[in-house]
Amino acid sequence: MSQKRRASHSGVPSGSSTTSSKKTRKTISLGTKLDVLRHFDAGERAVDIGITLGLTPTTVRTIRSNADKIRASARCVTPLSATKISRSRSSLMENMERLLSVWIEDQNQRNIPLSLPVIQAKAKSLYDKLKRDQGEGSQTEMFMASRGWFDRFKKRFHLHNMKMSSEVASADPAAAKKFPNYLKKIIEECGYSPKQVFNVNETSLYWKMMPERTCIFREEKTAPGFKAVKDRLTLLLGGNAAGDMKMKPLTVYQFETPRALKGLSKEHLPVIWRSNKKAWITGAIFSEWLTLYAIPAWKEYCAKENLDFKILLLIDDVPAHPINLDDLCENVKVVFLPPNTTSLIQPMDQGAIAAFKAYYLRRTFDQLIRGTDGEGKPTIRQFWRDYNILKCINNIGESWAEVTQACMNGVWWKLWPECVNDLKGFKDVVPTMKKDILGLAKKAGFDKVEEADVTQLLQSHGEELTNEDLMQLDMMRAVEDEGQEVKEEPTHRNLTAKRLSEAFQMIEAGLQILSDDDPDRERSSKVIRGVGHLMTCYKEIYQEKKRKAKQPSLAMFFRVVTVKEEQQEEQPDDPPSSTSDFTTSAELNNHHC
Repeated sequence: MSQKRRASHSGVPSGSSTTSSKKTRKTISLGTKLDVLRHFDAGERAVDIGITLGLTPTTVRTIRSNADKIRASARCVTPLSATKISRSRSSLMENMERLLSVWIEDQNQRNIPLSLPVIQAKAKSLYDKLKRDQGEGSQTEMFMASRGWFDRFKKRFHLHNMKMSSEVASADPAAAKKFPNYLKKIIEECGYSPKQVFNVNETSLYWKMMPERTCIFREEKTAPGFKAVKDRLTLLLGGNAAGDMKMKPLTVYQFETPRALKGLSKEHLPVIWRSNKKAWITGAIFSEWLTLYAIPAWKEYCAKENLDFKILLLIDDVPAHPINLDDLCENVKVVFLPPNTTSLIQPMDQGAIAAFKAYYLRRTFDQLIRGTDGEGKPTIRQFWRDYNILKCINNIGESWAEVTQACMNGVWWKLWPECVNDLKGFKDVVPTMKKDILGLAKKAGFDKVEEADVTQLLQSHGEELTNEDLMQLDMMRAVEDEGQEVKEEPTHRNLTAKRLSEAFQMIEAGLQILSDDDPDRERSSKVIRGVGHLMTCYKEIYQEKKRKAKQPSLAMFFRVVTVKEEQQEEQPDDPPSSTSDFTTSAELNNHHC
């Protein structure tokens, strides 16, 4: 047996064995290391910090000497709870994994299945790119993108719902050919009219992107602090097959309140405004949109058109669309399109979204010309620097309004040709817009821009993010996080007795469903007991708030005494009447309410 094991079971004093036995390394979380650095920043001594956090002074000083490396690790997105480490991972690896996670989620958002070899190749490509950019100091680091690394990477970034396949899937013409007959059968059986059948689809919009052969594009790529070319937001666009009802665009941006929206009521924007870190539509956002906006809008529309309130909604089978959407409203039937058929048959992808983006680009060019044409007007560069997210939102609303009813109806020609009234001119919308955009570009002074550049720009909204795009977006977000985003005043939340009571009622209703419907009585009883135990702390808070509400305040006590003394002075010979006592008591009760 090894000497270490013999020493651990012997009575030999520690001083005689430590030289020949290997000490066990104690793992220290990244959060603890950051706590150590915060104590140092506060001016505390290493000995005192060690006593407070249960570490040796030597360990504390070692952490201080690696402060830069630890803070670099903390700036990456790896959760602190998942970062039990005995040594800091290289910033090169952390940066690569952060960018890779963005790329994977972008692929999932666009319903593109990924295979392990494809992810490994992308990881290696990103790693090599970052390694070259960092210079000679990183040349000794090696990365093989092994299967073991991939499994650990998934755990670190909680990527449990990735669409994985043995090979990357392509469009499925066979499924696209069968689906229209399946849809027609549903429509006929349930009696849906073209006014009651809707389709919505997500799309990215690089709202501040210009053709590559323009001074704006070149400056955005090189000017420090200038907005990234691919500053992206995500839109949800859609309407019915009749084309006479377009849904208000749902817009998701990475910041809740950019500087341009400071002081504005988001409820009155021409879009439904939502935000998350990656500017993507999540399952929660989509469910909220369906419940709070779409269903009420459909109900109002059906009433206005004297139609039965029943809706058929066609959507992609993507992670952002939860499978339980049918349960949100009995009047809405949700049908998922077959995988890998979006580009072939999904209505919004057959011309409506393309038309919207063409209208958007034409509108921005037109504004650029009108905003810079004339003496005393800003230059093109100045105008484009001032083109902010609020102007973008207004242009989204106006550009979506420009998409005609004929276009919204015509995009159903592959999926439901019987509902299309007239295809004449429908397919000419985007080519006509391209010519208009090209003419505006020439008028703005962009002589080198050609129609192929406009086509490439319109198509780029759906392209995969390149390594350069990922790095540019990452730099832009870092700048925004350091202070370019408007910081909203913190909201001081407080649990009131009323809100706690409402929560109790909802939780009890949910537990009652489990008790009534779960055939496994032991399981439901265990869950109910567990929830009841966990809710004890909130019940105590509720009881305390109710108790305090019944206690008169000290100020009210003196007020009551003063009122009684004044009444006795006014009528010293008469006993206090019941009316005056009642009035005082009512005042006290009103004060409590």
